[in-house]
Amino acid sequence: MITVHGSTPLFGLPVGSPYVTKTEVQLRMMGLPFTTRNAMPTDSPKGQIPFVDDDGTRIADSHFIRVHVEEKHGKDLDQGLDARQRAEAWAIERMIEGPLSAAMVYSRWLIPANFEKAFALLAPGIPEEARPQVRATMQDGVRKSLHGTGITRHTDEEILALSRRSLEALSVVLGDKPYLFGDHPVGVDASAFGMLAAILAPFFDSPLRRCAESFPNLVAYTARMMRQFYPEHPWETPS
Repeated sequence: MITVHGSTPLFGLPVGSPYVTKTEVQLRMMGLPFTTRNAMPTDSPKGQIPFVDDDGTRIADSHFIRVHVEEKHGKDLDQGLDARQRAEAWAIERMIEGPLSAAMVYSRWLIPANFEKAFALLAPGIPEEARPQVRATMQDGVRKSLHGTGITRHTDEEILALSRRSLEALSVVLGDKPYLFGDHPVGVDASAFGMLAAILAPFFDSPLRRCAESFPNLVAYTARMMRQFYPEHPWETPS
């Protein structure tokens, strides 16, 4: 049995982390049963979530989890795609998990009002005397990480402009199709859904969220994926 170690429901999402969402959705696409367990990044072999335990084998990072599961269980999430489409799917995934992911993290944790909301939600699980230190460590860690990606070297306007380019590209690729490559979801759909849901979550208000809401096909796609893979989860969509 596969156990997915990652985040719990958070921020109005069935899973707080888009990367844990990606892994759960890919396992559901493959029809493989799994259990979930809450975990912190420090519990992981690579210091990040998700990681899985597959009958005693521990694998970290959503990409390598997918590779392991496909190879072990004889699955292919991109079945039906030709070589060019597989290359395009990889390029789209890298776009989603590169600058767009960094912008999502920035919007959650470095917009002051959003940080305050998020920390207030997390604070009950932190001893009161430790909260100031945890708060400072969280903010400092996020700032250093995002500076390393380069995203915080830009102005807010430039961050939004880069994000809009990614969202526009994703919207064009999707077009009027149900999924990115046609009438059934493939591996990259799990990546796109996880990131779009994290951006569109109504818990956070940000220019990035309002930008994403301006693409009706992406909003509808996110709602469609949510109904398919988390049917029990109530999901608000912009009017």
